[in-house]
Amino acid sequence: MIAEVLLVLAGHSSSLFPTDHNLHPAFRPLLHPGEEQCLEALGHIASRYRNIKKACATLSRSKSRYVCALCATLNQILKDEYEKLVVDTEAKVLKRDPDLVANGSFVPLSAVRATFAEWDSPLTALETLVNQLQAQKHWQPGPLIDMLLARSKTGVYRIADIISRLSVAVQRVWRSQLSAFVVHGSLASSDPLASEDFTLLDGTMPSCVSLQTKESVVYVGRAIATIKAKKWQNQLPREQALEHANLLETVLPEDQYKFDLVISQIRTNVSEWLWLNVLTRKDVEDAVISLASYFLLRNGEFSLALIREIERLKISRLTTRSGVASMIREQDLNLALLRASLGTTAQHDPSLLHLHFELPSGPLRPLLPSLANSKALSSSVASNSPEVTSFDDLLLGANLILSYNVTWPLDLFLHPSDLQIYAALFNYLSSLRKTHTQIHTCWTSLSNAQRARRRWTGLGEGGTAEDLEARRELLRCGWGVVRDMGWFLDTLLGYVMVDVVDVEFRRLKDLLGNPSRGRAESVGKHPSSQNIAGQANADPSTYLDFTTLRNIHTTYLERLLTGCLVSNPALTAILRPIFEVCERFVAQVERWGGDVLPALLFEGSLAPGGDDKVGAMVQERFQVVSEINESLHKLLNMFYEQLSLSTSQQPFTATGDASKSILMNASVANATTLHRTSIRGKGSKGFEGEGEVRRHVERLLLRLDFNGAFSKPRASASEQIQWGGGIDIL
Repeated sequence: MIAEVLLVLAGHSSSLFPTDHNLHPAFRPLLHPGEEQCLEALGHIASRYRNIKKACATLSRSKSRYVCALCATLNQILKDEYEKLVVDTEAKVLKRDPDLVANGSFVPLSAVRATFAEWDSPLTALETLVNQLQAQKHWQPGPLIDMLLARSKTGVYRIADIISRLSVAVQRVWRSQLSAFVVHGSLASSDPLASEDFTLLDGTMPSCVSLQTKESVVYVGRAIATIKAKKWQNQLPREQALEHANLLETVLPEDQYKFDLVISQIRTNVSEWLWLNVLTRKDVEDAVISLASYFLLRNGEFSLALIREIERLKISRLTTRSGVASMIREQDLNLALLRASLGTTAQHDPSLLHLHFELPSGPLRPLLPSLANSKALSSSVASNSPEVTSFDDLLLGANLILSYNVTWPLDLFLHPSDLQIYAALFNYLSSLRKTHTQIHTCWTSLSNAQRARRRWTGLGEGGTAEDLEARRELLRCGWGVVRDMGWFLDTLLGYVMVDVVDVEFRRLKDLLGNPSRGRAESVGKHPSSQNIAGQANADPSTYLDFTTLRNIHTTYLERLLTGCLVSNPALTAILRPIFEVCERFVAQVERWGGDVLPALLFEGSLAPGGDDKVGAMVQERFQVVSEINESLHKLLNMFYEQLSLSTSQQPFTATGDASKSILMNASVANATTLHRTSIRGKGSKGFEGEGEVRRHVERLLLRLDFNGAFSKPRASASEQIQWGGGIDIL
């Protein structure tokens, strides 16, 4: 009977257990209840073993190499441990081992039961595992590894050990796929990790792999695959590829820290090699100049022409009666880009072809500027509202994004988060430039109307004796408003373009030309940089490693954001209402025919019943202009006060919420990446170059308060009107 039991435990069928683990009824009267219980327990073990072997035979025919590797490993574990235990038990019986055979002639079933008791829990867990594997038709490596790692986290040592070995077997197969992609740039025909455009497929990465490591895997695999596809003469050295393969052989994704460290090391090495052999300094300098010219408006004539073209496009669509033709589409805006370049230095610039506009909300109908008062500007600014302040709709009237097509190998240097920052800066600067241009146009219109009026009125404003003083006050108030608007926008634009954009751009150019200074100021230097430089026989004074390049550019972008005040949500929440108030005033003057004063013949000509109502139109316009004047000065005072407070804040950088105003359309991961790569120093000195950026803002404060207008509060709104209109325009 013992031989029969051992055959059953080895997976053979027997009359003892006709179905599963249930003992045949004919044997029950012959057995002691304890023996019957032992036989059924052994039958349970044998039944689970047979189910596992049967499931493995089925799963081994799966198309998934990961499932096949799991089944092969499981069969080997059962063979080396469980089946070996059956053979060793039989050998002990034949050798009459005293530990198993009593008195040399009797084998208690309880002894056999105790021998195989250690497999009760492991076989139960393995049976549940294979049932779960069979329940799903196709297993991706990511969920499969996640499931095995979750099951291995148990307090039963043998279960944890067996499933951990199964997990390691699957991870090794996955690692070989990863090694082929990261080291050689090749993808398998079956179960590939990425698509043809080098985008990771769903389920190919286990959850223990961090987001940053996933990006690095795509970055390295795409770089090496593209280099091989281009068949360039310079290919990644074989020794370096072998080193990367050996590094990957030492880690598994379940050890997240070491795995991330190895992938980061591989990315750094590949990046350094790319910088020395593929992405040249000239490519980087051309890209930086192009981005600064168009996104930072350093090409002034083109930026002005583009603003005019967009305004002309809106007017042409407003005057078109046809429904379809009155829509503004992306191709219309891209055509406006080309038209704006005609006659400018951008006309023959090949980088202009990389620019294109995007309308996230789709085609739109242009709208006239609103004359309604903005919603409680001062109250909305005073309340710490978490709403994002964006400038992407001020240029066109709807969300508009300027994009830059980055091609290989430039995409190794410019990340999507960098382009989103450039787009945010373009929206801000173009809104400021557009508002500034509108105010200058309004000033010209008011000047022309004043000259035409003075031909007939002499030194006065004309009208009857009743409304002469009212017309004079309206004219002075209107001139004061447009003068204050022009002065503030002149000051802000001059500060942004001269003290921030030009200064930081020249600083970036100097750092690219003097890499030793860039390495001294960069953050997160890699120890292998000098070694790579030495291998390339490069002069240390002129060599610029890839890590330093990325840190220099990241520093450049954050200094721009901070200096331009975009990263300060409190200031941007005030600047946008200022732009809106200026646009409202310009639109109001346009509706009035280009002048704040009504024509002399208009006054009372439309009044019913013959009542002239002399001065009624003047009073109506004076209320509108004085309300705009009051809102403007309230916002200007709030802006100066908040700007003064910002210089005393430590550190002089954006808070956590500031990233929302910087990357309006970016994902949380991109925003996190921005803060992770920020230029805050790791030592006690804090923000790198913080003093220089602070001095930028102090220059703006000095410009705004050069005559003490903000530091000396005024008594009343009437004095503000007199202060704003203290000159006589002839």
